[in-house]
Amino acid sequence: MSSHFTVAIVGRPNVGKSRLFNRLIGKRVSIVHDMPGVTRDVVTHDIDSDGYTLMDTGGMGLVAGMSDTPEKLVNAVEGQIAFSIDTADYVLMVVDGREGLVPLDLEMAEVLRRSQKPVGLVVNKIDKADTEVEINEFYTLGLGEPMLVSAEHDRGMGRLRALVLKNRDEIVGAPEPVEPDGRKEIRVCFIGRPNVGKSSLSNCLVQSERFIVSDVPGTTRDSIETPFSWRSKRGEDWHFVLTDTAGIRKKTKLSSSVEYFSRVRSLDSIRDVDVVFMVLDAKEGPTHQDKAIAGEAAKLNKPIVIVVNKWDLALEAWEKNEIDGFDSEADFRKAFEKGLRREIFFTPGSPVRFVSAVENIDIEKMLYDARQLDKRLDKRIPTGRLNNLLNKIADRMPAPKVDGRRFRVYYAVHTGTRPYRIKLFCNQAKKLNDSYKRYMQSAVVEAFKLEGCPVVFDLVNKKNPYVREE
Repeated sequence: MSSHFTVAIVGRPNVGKSRLFNRLIGKRVSIVHDMPGVTRDVVTHDIDSDGYTLMDTGGMGLVAGMSDTPEKLVNAVEGQIAFSIDTADYVLMVVDGREGLVPLDLEMAEVLRRSQKPVGLVVNKIDKADTEVEINEFYTLGLGEPMLVSAEHDRGMGRLRALVLKNRDEIVGAPEPVEPDGRKEIRVCFIGRPNVGKSSLSNCLVQSERFIVSDVPGTTRDSIETPFSWRSKRGEDWHFVLTDTAGIRKKTKLSSSVEYFSRVRSLDSIRDVDVVFMVLDAKEGPTHQDKAIAGEAAKLNKPIVIVVNKWDLALEAWEKNEIDGFDSEADFRKAFEKGLRREIFFTPGSPVRFVSAVENIDIEKMLYDARQLDKRLDKRIPTGRLNNLLNKIADRMPAPKVDGRRFRVYYAVHTGTRPYRIKLFCNQAKKLNDSYKRYMQSAVVEAFKLEGCPVVFDLVNKKNPYVREE
């Protein structure tokens, strides 16, 4: 899984947060979220070149004319930065180097220390080398070594960027390097009931008898990894690593310890691959066991290409009029796919391929689907567009009320890929039922063209003081 890094800039008003935000992203940004509550005050930008999302939280929770009593200061501070702390992996606290520390800085630092989130202390407005600054007082915040910068004059920004990237690498890991020649091996595996033709398909791909093919169900016991390349019709070399797995049987039908461990290895192989080929028998159609296997793959959040094997036999039966009611192969295929999607739930947009390992029908198209799915797995979902989408679908179809309360999302952020992970800050996670969750997931898949890619919601209960619950 690839994770994304989120950085929040916090600080009291007029310390230069927005100027620092613009300097870090390299341009002026003015983003307005037309959403209720805290999201109106969150400005975000995805810095794709450095692999992180930057959040500017200026103005959150602070009210003009606010009383300076300690209690109200603490409440205002917590209201302003608590949301940002929850969302972020790393926090930059900005203070004014010319003005020095004020009580609000101290309160913010206390909240950050309690959060136990990693924090970088940024002392801004050090415009010249001889700017007088009482550096020792900033150490009293207990947030580590102060970083002296001037966002207005671009002083110290290189070191600040390096600090952010250093923490990114320590917290979520450095982005995976790309091979100089652009070569990427996509890890794939076949899953399915015994005797649906997984080993025959494997042999077709590697063009050898490496995998034992037999009419006896359950011949393959071990999971075997084999790198192979496929020369496409356009002359391109596609690189894969194939894991051949034993057929997955229901737990209740495991007749021996060998079959039990075979099933365990099959499920393990799914965890390690990029794309799963789920194989069905064209003449038998989807069975209850196919549904169970699809459920296992869905739990592991892997993108799936649905492979209907032995399509040559189904076509032969249709040509012999053993299958009635279809005027053409296209009609037959369309009806088969419609029934398949009705019987078995897959990630929205999972491709379906009708193939034959024996006749080499559409094998290359099956591999093409895997390549397309793999490309989609690393997209970034822009934070602003994601929140606008969730707001729109909630307006179009609000979540049903449960026990008199309606599920509501306050803010969302894309946190990882392979699978796509989206953290939802919401009023009550238990109020999100499965059907509405699928509705939201389908909307995300459609809006960001993620067809076939699993989308996982990580729900975080968060009370929003700006929104009145229904």
